[in-house]
Amino acid sequence: MEPEQGRVIDFATAAKAARVTAANAARATAANAARVTAAKSARTPVRGADSTEPRLLRQIYGEILRDERRDQDRSLEDVARTVGMSKQYLSEVERGRKEASSEMLRSVCDALELPMEQLLARGIRRMTAHRTLRTTGHAGVELCAA
Repeated sequence: MEPEQGRVIDFATAAKAARVTAANAARATAANAARVTAAKSARTPVRGADSTEPRLLRQIYGEILRDERRDQDRSLEDVARTVGMSKQYLSEVERGRKEASSEMLRSVCDALELPMEQLLARGIRRMTAHRTLRTTGHAGVELCAA
């Protein structure tokens, strides 16, 4: 096959066009990643106590269960296997994305050797601390000098 007549190939121009195309693609990819991250952040519940939104009970219980599991240096897989659930489901419970039944909470507490009463008491303390912080702007702890 013969090359087209009258067409001159300038390799420098072609290389520059390829670099510009690659740079534009990289910028578009970065911009798309930023949009996806922003959308995920908008859907993700805020874990910190500085949130002005009331926290859901499932979020609080999930945090307590995750903290307890990590304190025991146990993996999601280990606890999920002991309970008889998938590690994905346990992860969603810990992140406050899924509402676990009372039976499921009991099973996870048993696997962690955490009395259910302690889960409830810790949940009440966290809810109270969060409510105090939300309404007063401080944690409600005062230090008094003697």
